[in-house]
Amino acid sequence: MLRGVYAPSDFPPFAVTVDLVVLTVRADALCALLVRRGEAPFLGRWALPGGFVQVAESVDAAAGRELVEETGVAGLHLEQLATYGEPRRDPRMRVVSVAYLALAPDLPVPVAGTDAAAAAWVPVSEVSSLAFDHSRILADGVERARAKLEYSSLGTAFCGGEFTVAELRRVYEIVWGVGLDPRNFHRKVTGVEGFLVPTGGTTSRDGGRPAALYRRGEVGVLSPPLVRSSA
Repeated sequence: MLRGVYAPSDFPPFAVTVDLVVLTVRADALCALLVRRGEAPFLGRWALPGGFVQVAESVDAAAGRELVEETGVAGLHLEQLATYGEPRRDPRMRVVSVAYLALAPDLPVPVAGTDAAAAAWVPVSEVSSLAFDHSRILADGVERARAKLEYSSLGTAFCGGEFTVAELRRVYEIVWGVGLDPRNFHRKVTGVEGFLVPTGGTTSRDGGRPAALYRRGEVGVLSPPLVRSSA
């Protein structure tokens, strides 16, 4: 055979899949959307939602379709996280997966469908070994989500229309998984121009003295960012 000329028979079976890291804050915990596999391989094991990309669809379209089919969750903004292509990551054949990430508030209770036997929100801290290499993908997605709170105003989306700095701090503590110094955090977030806008009102719902109420500002990218080690 001439160098650089190949026939289809020269290549082993090969497929492309999508995997979805969908995160939200529920019951004071950072939770991941997981499905229990209803078929082999890894029958009965928890996994990330996802599946094979069909011949006539893009990977973006496949990600949205698989999310709806396996969990009933729709309408999320999905961003590509990374590509995973270790040769033996799937026992069926050579599979390359494009992973996606979504971090959003007020997500509904999932409803299992297609080849998923169950679907549920599971606290990230309670997730054990997942099917395939999904534990690694989930860890990468959680780290990306934590980084997004450093440089974007995403954290305010998990608060109400009006909120206190303490309520916003709790969102950061849940997603970052660390306790934060209240005074230092207050100084940091109120020092970022355009991040928080005072409403002029106060509330006592946090307990103690009345606390000032804020709403989300117009800025989308924080400058300077809220670096975890300094917040």
